[in-house]
Amino acid sequence: MDGDGPTVVFVHQGIADGRVWEPQWSSLGAYRRIRPDLRSFGRSAVGALPLSHARDVAGLLDELGVGGAALVGGSLGGRVALELAVARPELVAALVLIGSGLPGHDWSSAVERYAHAEDEAVSRGDLAAATEVNLRMWVDGPRRTPDQVDPGVREAMRAMLLRALELQAPVWADLDEELLVPDVGERLGEIRVPTLVLVGDEDVEDMQTIAARLAEAIPGARRATIAGAAHVPNLERPAEVDAHLLDFLAEVLPG
Repeated sequence: MDGDGPTVVFVHQGIADGRVWEPQWSSLGAYRRIRPDLRSFGRSAVGALPLSHARDVAGLLDELGVGGAALVGGSLGGRVALELAVARPELVAALVLIGSGLPGHDWSSAVERYAHAEDEAVSRGDLAAATEVNLRMWVDGPRRTPDQVDPGVREAMRAMLLRALELQAPVWADLDEELLVPDVGERLGEIRVPTLVLVGDEDVEDMQTIAARLAEAIPGARRATIAGAAHVPNLERPAEVDAHLLDFLAEVLPG
């Protein structure tokens, strides 16, 4: 946590931890910034199972006395932000959803194959292979080869992925999550805060579909595509993402 001014809470992707927001940590220096590591990622142990990421983030914000914050969530973090916007609307003044997940989505065969390959690698104890499976799926994207992705981005993501898998592997078979709002996908129309939906044009088709659904179902939501980026556009194309963030936040958060 750092800074003063209106509060922005960054909630990371399921293939990252709080370090993924490093570019935004600098560019959003005019705001009070909070970036937790969710349980089983980065500096946070797994703790008691089942996990409940949305409850954890709500508890953190309650403990800090934070209300009316802008929630910026990537993938898993986007889904957490959506849950909070429905279940704890007093905590949320605005949403930025970057390649957001959504419960109830009918995942493609490509994503199902990825999940099977990851599970197989972790189950046999090959965390390096599981990390590479994730990099190829989410960081490279379906149309690019590894040499077409910034090597610095790829290595930063490798470190975060490997750390998460090291924490999760010992309890992999029991690593369930209890959603705060299991039916959030059916309750998007209840969200009443300004919402910006971002998605990388190199991300998997499932994320494009979810982005379109969010933009259509959340009242007043706007959508933008980040060119030349896959599932972590905030790290891969920070200047473009930051421009969207700064314009949006200046409009929707009180000074």
